[in-house]
Amino acid sequence: MTAALFREFHGPLTVQSLPDPSPTPGGVVIRVQATGICRSDWHGWMGHDADVHLPHVPGHEFSGIVEETGTDVRKWKQGDRVTVPFVCACGECSVCRAGDQQVCPHQVQPGFTTWGSFAQFVMVEHADENLVRLPPELDFIPAASLGCRLATSYRAVVYQARSKAEDWLAIHGCGGVGLSAIMIAAALGIQTVAIDIDRRKLDLARKMGATQTIDASTIDDVPGAIADLTNGGANASIDALGSAITAMNSINCLRPRGTHVQVGLMTGKAARSSVPFDKIVARELEIRGSHGMQAHCYPELFELITSGRLDPSLLVSGTCNLHEASTLLTSESVFSKPGIVVINQFT
Repeated sequence: MTAALFREFHGPLTVQSLPDPSPTPGGVVIRVQATGICRSDWHGWMGHDADVHLPHVPGHEFSGIVEETGTDVRKWKQGDRVTVPFVCACGECSVCRAGDQQVCPHQVQPGFTTWGSFAQFVMVEHADENLVRLPPELDFIPAASLGCRLATSYRAVVYQARSKAEDWLAIHGCGGVGLSAIMIAAALGIQTVAIDIDRRKLDLARKMGATQTIDASTIDDVPGAIADLTNGGANASIDALGSAITAMNSINCLRPRGTHVQVGLMTGKAARSSVPFDKIVARELEIRGSHGMQAHCYPELFELITSGRLDPSLLVSGTCNLHEASTLLTSESVFSKPGIVVINQFT
């Protein structure tokens, strides 16, 4: 197969010919049709993820067609159109039996713990537990956003922030996750304040349905501005970027008994933040993490899409081939633009 691979952290991501994967008894091989370029892939290339072992093929948010199935697979056959959560659960432990596959302690993550989807083929473990059937009307390119950012945002907004219609939800960072959260909130009638330092991303946030926007590069007190816009603070707030500044702004912008949801990954200096425990106690704030979404929850998201209330294609800013993706990922240039760039050419 043709794939993009790096042999050292911070090293070149080169397109080359590699052996085709074979399915495990419970796994399937998927012919990749589209895969998004995510900042988490960049973190893996940088060496920020201890699960990534060299040499490595990145890529974790993808859609495709089942090419080959293992001997124990019962629910899937060659030709099925699918996507996969970026957390592939074991399906057998007590956590999975409770329905919380997104935090399975035995999870496998294509693109991190195993080779990923910057390739013509990718192998997925525990297929009967993890594969998600795509609706016929959903194309592969917008479907590539479902494995990570759109599904992650849905769980963050609906299950972790527990936002409901007419609530105020602040969203810090208007990258792929932040814009996805704005779209989902708009589809559910939730009022949003979108915060970023890039006016282009804020313009796109407004097009996605943001109720209010704040250019954080122009003001010193972001939490105060949010409190003014929401008449006392947000009911819930999501840090979709992952930095000390955005995490603290997210916590500090909450009204009493509000909920902060951390989605953006914290690495290096970004993780060294001073948590305002005094405010958390005084306001009885709730601090929650959010990590992907279980395969069995995808039908809820599909209902928003097939009903026309949510259009994931609006997230896609462009497409590229594997060679172009190698340069975009390693230079970080792909993250400076609004929306998602999707790889859809693999030869």
